[in-house]
Amino acid sequence: MAAPRYKKLVDTLASDIRAGRLAAGARLPTHRAMAAREGIAVVTATRVYAELEAMGLVSREQGRGTFVRDMTLPTGHGIDQQAVTQRTVDLNFNYPSLPGQADLLRRALREVAASGDLDALLRYQPHSGRSQDRASIARHLKRRGVPTDPDRVLIVNGAQHGLAVTVMASLGAGDVVAVDALTYPGFKVLAHAFHLEPAPIPATADGPDLEALENLCATRPVRAIYTMPTLHNPLGWVMPATGRDRLVAIARHHGVRIIEDASYAYLAQDPPPPLVATAPDITVYVSGLSKSVATGLRVGFVVAPPRAVPSLERAIRATTWNVPALATAIACRWLEDGTVDHLEAQKREDAQARQTLVAQELAGLPRISHPSSYFTWLPLPEDARADRLTATLARSGISVATAEPFSTSAHTPQAIRLALGSTDLVGLRSALRTVRRVVLEDACT
Repeated sequence: MAAPRYKKLVDTLASDIRAGRLAAGARLPTHRAMAAREGIAVVTATRVYAELEAMGLVSREQGRGTFVRDMTLPTGHGIDQQAVTQRTVDLNFNYPSLPGQADLLRRALREVAASGDLDALLRYQPHSGRSQDRASIARHLKRRGVPTDPDRVLIVNGAQHGLAVTVMASLGAGDVVAVDALTYPGFKVLAHAFHLEPAPIPATADGPDLEALENLCATRPVRAIYTMPTLHNPLGWVMPATGRDRLVAIARHHGVRIIEDASYAYLAQDPPPPLVATAPDITVYVSGLSKSVATGLRVGFVVAPPRAVPSLERAIRATTWNVPALATAIACRWLEDGTVDHLEAQKREDAQARQTLVAQELAGLPRISHPSSYFTWLPLPEDARADRLTATLARSGISVATAEPFSTSAHTPQAIRLALGSTDLVGLRSALRTVRRVVLEDACT
């Protein structure tokens, strides 16, 4: 049986896109123009474009049209971490490290080896961590403005694992979760994996649009709010105290729990108190040491209301059984002896130096960032194509992320995010100059 005509048209267009005969970023004809050109009904043309979009070959933008996606970029670019060659400057992922950290690890390993409790590290640990380790983390968190006690602290395998067990323990398939219209890609991955419905909240200059959040909670059965009030990724905002108070009031009024992601909060100096300090009974606070110490040190922590602790422990048991004993022992030593405080202070200074470079090298370009964050958001003109620009940068040996992995709304803005913490300052300056040149050249095409 012969294939339907629209299927042949889909196959032809798909072949042209994959072969590069239809260039990345090219605007396809309108549905009506395609129908007239091919002698098919408009509804059939719409079906053709829908299939191409489902195949990941085109993207549709409300009010602008349908565009060919760049097939040289890996699927999920900016979410699925790709191998980065030694010749690639990685401005896509942040893994900030400071000189001398390897020596710190050598010394810590020697100290652990000389300690008297090595046998304990070879055995299963309590699901939420040993009591002395949870006490060390509770003391650290209190210095960060998180009033808690060890019984409310659970140790996890990094902040992403903390988010995962929080979702597993408190949410179910179909649950509506309020999220920022641009948010951390790792939470998007969890929402997809656990079949949650992310409901996007537009952004203002210093946080989510709380009027929109109020309207959403009043009209939809929102179960949770996922938020990054201190050093938002990717926009870098720090919500003011008044905004935090209102967010908590909205959550209480509508019976909504709060998931507070504080992974980058250590970079902000003297921020307002975290949400968990104001609403400890409805907030699950998640953070870790991957960014502030080292990405390879997969030690994170969750602070939860007492009634939520048992279900979180079951989720830890179901995923990793218990915490990584050796890494946790090292992390808690560093929490107690001031090493973590020292590294966090150094990284704040390092991030500020990198933002100074950004201000120098990208002067005149629109950008959104925090003066001590490890990322910068570059909005592009509406007629620009972020995937085309990203592909050009990739050919120049620079990896960046588009807005797509961060976007939770129907309209994905044309923008790129630059992660600043994964290359040295000399390499960063050179890469930023290339980014500036490519952005300006793209604007002229």
